[in-house]
Amino acid sequence: MGKLRGRTVRLRFTLLYGVLFFLSGAGLLAITNVVASSQVTVSESGPVAPVLPPQSDGGALAAARHRIILLERELSTVRESQPRQLLVGSTIALGVMAVVSLGLGRVVAGRVLSPLRTITAATRRISADNLHERLAVRGPADEVKDLADTIDGLLERLEGSFAAQRRFVANASHELRTPLATMRASLDVAMAKPEPAPPQTVALADRIRTELDQVDRLLEGFLTLARTQHGALADRADLSLGRVVTTVLRERAADIEDRGLTVHDTDLHAAARTQGNRTLLVRLVDNLVDNAIVHNRAGGWIRVATTADGDTSRLVVETGGDVLDPAQVARLARPFERLGVDRTGSDGGSGLGLSIVAAIATAHGGDLDLTARPEGGLRVTVSLPRTPAGVPA
Repeated sequence: MGKLRGRTVRLRFTLLYGVLFFLSGAGLLAITNVVASSQVTVSESGPVAPVLPPQSDGGALAAARHRIILLERELSTVRESQPRQLLVGSTIALGVMAVVSLGLGRVVAGRVLSPLRTITAATRRISADNLHERLAVRGPADEVKDLADTIDGLLERLEGSFAAQRRFVANASHELRTPLATMRASLDVAMAKPEPAPPQTVALADRIRTELDQVDRLLEGFLTLARTQHGALADRADLSLGRVVTTVLRERAADIEDRGLTVHDTDLHAAARTQGNRTLLVRLVDNLVDNAIVHNRAGGWIRVATTADGDTSRLVVETGGDVLDPAQVARLARPFERLGVDRTGSDGGSGLGLSIVAAIATAHGGDLDLTARPEGGLRVTVSLPRTPAGVPA
């Protein structure tokens, strides 16, 4: 993985600049050496020094000629060593400039890629919760700015789509509640008449009430999803996850007793605290407990624990049962995803419980992790930012 990360565009640009400079420098030095060598050859094949005319003083003439011969030999030696010295010097200069060109290439590549790094960092910060942010890259109208403007346009379209979806879910849920309330009131009025209703009518009325309750739960789930996905949370408070769990378990004691379940809740650490909306966090815990009650076998068990580790508070809910498929468990956080009647024993759920938990956790800066226990059952872990030490819960 480290090797792949090392092969960045900046490294490729640096090597490209270095190789191009080295090739161009080598070609230039080769041409220079060829020209210099041809000039030396022409000079060596030039005219020989003229013979001096005879002089009266033979000794002086012989000394002069000997001196000329020595100078010619020294000059010839210098001419022979000059190409070699030129080649050695050129090679050293090429090596030094190759190293310098790599350094300059790295600096230039960094300057060229700096806008792209800025765009990448800004794009990573933008998620579904802050689609209103824009890159807003300034500079000349080049390819980089065109890319940034294109991404800004895409973010604007995504923001509009997300907002329209949330408005539709919220508005549709509110609008549907009115006819449902009317249907429930009409049913109650019809059943409250003095004359007794036939048994078939009473059974039908009970069935309709059950279905209306299911629709109410479904609409409430839609409203919670829309509310948690709107961004900033109001009415934040410092809460103890252990206290919230204790409250929810006390309220659901009757349901737990009806199923004959055993609850293990002795690992509720007081240090597991977080800051958030009380109503939504209570709904999060209630959904987890409800999931553990409904998706459990009769006479089974539930384990609830809260832990604190560094800057993270965790809530863990485990249940026993059959061995589950990890691939199917990973999809349970999606809306309307369920493992089927064979696991739940009932199809009365709306399929929104864990998706609401995931949305609430994300809105509070946390996350949801679902794990199929190797020995059977499900482990649900919610991680939330821990309240700093010293802040009372």
